[in-house]
Amino acid sequence: MTRLSLDALLVLDAIDRRGSFAAAAEALFRVPSAITYSVQKLEQDLGVMLFDRSGHKAKLTSAGQLLLQEGRALLDSAAMLEQRVKTHATGWEGELRIAISELLPFVRVIQLVREFNELGAQTELRLTRENFGGMWDALIDGRADLTIGAPDMPVQGNLYCREMGHAAFGFCVAPSHPLAQAAEPIPAHELRKHRIIVLADSSRTLTPRSASIQEGQARLTVSSLDDKINMQCAGLGIGFLPLQHVQKPLADGRLLLKAVEDARDPVPLYYAWQTKEPGQAMAWFLQRLRDFDWQLL
Repeated sequence: MTRLSLDALLVLDAIDRRGSFAAAAEALFRVPSAITYSVQKLEQDLGVMLFDRSGHKAKLTSAGQLLLQEGRALLDSAAMLEQRVKTHATGWEGELRIAISELLPFVRVIQLVREFNELGAQTELRLTRENFGGMWDALIDGRADLTIGAPDMPVQGNLYCREMGHAAFGFCVAPSHPLAQAAEPIPAHELRKHRIIVLADSSRTLTPRSASIQEGQARLTVSSLDDKINMQCAGLGIGFLPLQHVQKPLADGRLLLKAVEDARDPVPLYYAWQTKEPGQAMAWFLQRLRDFDWQLL
């Protein structure tokens, strides 16, 4: 059985913050003898001295300092748990897990989260990045409550979906790559001769997929869109990139747009969820996503 209590930690915290047993008693609306008893009992239960009483003013021993430092983390956690329980009782979820597509500009995700924070809700947000079918897989597999930016592809399960825009793609190469000087539109048989940089599908249960890869074409697979962009800027491969993410490397000449015979059409993106009766945090996101401008095209 634990010898620690939150109340005892609260007493230690008050003594340290207020500077004396008497001031702590006043802050906690208790008599000084009650504060003294709490400290003595805690020292007795733990078998260690928490205060050095040899001087005119009691000071925390090294053991007392350690207990107070770690104890404050427990007090903070308890306060947060208490607030989350109260929040949950009002219809707000304790946690909302959101899978974010790599195709979405993260600066827009920051804006969305900032707006949510302004509500003052205590719901914890857990954001993860997913690629391709991983967006749907996270929802179906229970790793996410809401997905934002899922590409249009066959899915299974009872899902609610709303379209949120399209992602436009352009075929990009570095100025140092052999295809930088190729005549346009570049035919498919010329593309096949060069290594393509592939963004890995993060699906765990659904069949992984990739886009615009030809049979027998050499590939280099990476796990994030930033890695794909950097690899192509370095001239280590070719591939289509979402135009929203490559405006700067295109502007400063680190990437070139090239016309190809088999251009890639814009991809419709969706936000999706499974809960028929969402809590207030989910309901807020669903309402906000209806008119949120992702500037995808």
